[in-house]
Amino acid sequence: MQESRLAGEFILETQGLTKEFKGFVAVNNVDLKVRRGDIHALIGPNGAGKTTFFNLLTKFLPPTRGKITFNGTDITHEKPAQTARRGIVRSFQISAVFPHMTVLENVRAALQRGLGTSFHFWRAERSLYPLHERAQELLAAVDLSSFANELTVNLPYGRKRALELATTMALEPDLMLLDEPTQGMGHEDVGRVTELIKKVASGRTILMVEHNMNVVSSIADRITVLQRGTVIADGPYSEVSRNPQVIEAYMGSADAALQGAH
Repeated sequence: MQESRLAGEFILETQGLTKEFKGFVAVNNVDLKVRRGDIHALIGPNGAGKTTFFNLLTKFLPPTRGKITFNGTDITHEKPAQTARRGIVRSFQISAVFPHMTVLENVRAALQRGLGTSFHFWRAERSLYPLHERAQELLAAVDLSSFANELTVNLPYGRKRALELATTMALEPDLMLLDEPTQGMGHEDVGRVTELIKKVASGRTILMVEHNMNVVSSIADRITVLQRGTVIADGPYSEVSRNPQVIEAYMGSADAALQGAH
C-alpha cells in the first residue's frame, strides 16, 4: 500500500544511477525523486554530469548500473522510443522545429506525431484540419498566436524557444525535460520564457537543467545540485542556496548568480 502511494507521489525516481566512461564516472550513484506536478531543477557547475543524466533518463545512454522508475514502472533498459511513448519528452537540447515551415505547421506536425502517425507530408493539407484548433490553442498558450503564419526561420530566438515549448506540449508529455531553456537569451526573452514555463507547468511535471539562478529561484519547487556526477544537495532553493558545499561548488563560476538570486 505504502509503495503504491509513493509511486503516485513521485513520477520519476532514480536509484544508484551511475554512468562510467572508460574509468571516468560522469554520473555517480544518483538517487533522485521528482514529485508529480513539481518544477524540479537540476543544477551544477559545467561538467557536473547534468547532460549525461538527461541522456540516461531518455535512454540515449545505457546506465553502468542503477535503476530508473517512471510512473511506478522500471524503465531502466527500455529503448528511447518506448520511453518517449510513456510520456517523457525532452526539449531544447537541439532546435526541435522545422525552420522552413510556418509556426502553425510546426505545431500541427507535432500533434500528428502525438497521434502516433508518421509525418504524412504528402497527404492533402485538409487531412490536418482536425488538428488546427488544438494547434491554435497551443500557440495561444505560449503567446504565439500572432506569429501563426510566420516562417519559423524568421522568428526571434526567444520566440523559437516558445515554439519548441508548444511542440513539446503537443506530444502530451507526463514529464517534460527542459535542457537549458533560457540559454543564450537576452534579459527580456529570459523573463518571457520563464513565465511560459510556469504557465505550461500547470498540470504537468517538469525536470529542467538551468544555469540561470534567477530563473531557478523564481520557478523551481525543488532543486538537486550535482557536482562531478554526485548529488551534493537537494531541497527547496532557500535551503540549497545556503548550503556551504553548494556555495563552494559555484565559487568562481556561477557564485555571483547564486548569491544574486536571493
